[in-house]
Amino acid sequence: MMPSDAEIEAYRADGAVCLRGVLAPEWLALLADGVERNLREPGPFAKRYTPDGRPGMFFGDYCNWQRIPEYEAVLRRSPLAAVAGRLMGSSKVNLFHEHVLVKEPGTEERTPWHHDQPYYVVDGADVMSMWIPLDPVAREISLEFVAGSHRSGHWYTPRRFADGNDHPAQQRNFTPVPDIEAERDRHRILGWALEPGDLVAFHGLALHGAPGNSTGVRRRIVSARWTGDDARYVLREGFMSPPPPATGAPEVGAPMDSPAFPVVWRA
Repeated sequence: MMPSDAEIEAYRADGAVCLRGVLAPEWLALLADGVERNLREPGPFAKRYTPDGRPGMFFGDYCNWQRIPEYEAVLRRSPLAAVAGRLMGSSKVNLFHEHVLVKEPGTEERTPWHHDQPYYVVDGADVMSMWIPLDPVAREISLEFVAGSHRSGHWYTPRRFADGNDHPAQQRNFTPVPDIEAERDRHRILGWALEPGDLVAFHGLALHGAPGNSTGVRRRIVSARWTGDDARYVLREGFMSPPPPATGAPEVGAPMDSPAFPVVWRA
């Protein structure tokens, strides 16, 4: 199902939009198999954010699509890239990477308020993530957004998920993230209850964060990340996440088209 004109306008105005029923069960089953493989065989960037002795588990890993065939199949062959192209108004879509985020029942650790693009090796307006749940997600544990924050003009300091603090290697390059939790009534906060097949698409500069998992249901998320026409490869000073690829990257300042960031859809 392609986004409607109203959904495209919501994405552009708010920086985030919920799309219902995008992925069919066969794609969800592949992603679920990939996540289980990822949990059994973590990659070099895998992290467990829950300290020993604390309830639940917050697991994260990324950039595994080239070694986990289930991820690659969905990212290359499912409708996701076409949906991204329509939302961005782009004539082509590059696969940037995937990011898996699992919060088991009882997990207390938050995903801190942040936006993504200051972490990234990419500049440009056509930078998008899709937050794809493999389990039902109640509104109270769902990803939240500050509506319109992608148009604020601010680039906020990357935060460490392990403790929620600003990354010291980037503190002098960006603006500190405001304390959204302390001033929620000053913002229009977006969030949705989701079912498998739904997704939330959001801009690389949209401020977002998420609570722990206080429910009795797993919260397995695959984030698919894309770039479009105006995206250019960049190397930032200090910390970048994911780090620059060891091989196959484009030249600095060039379009993303490369073995590391392949074009997976064209209009």
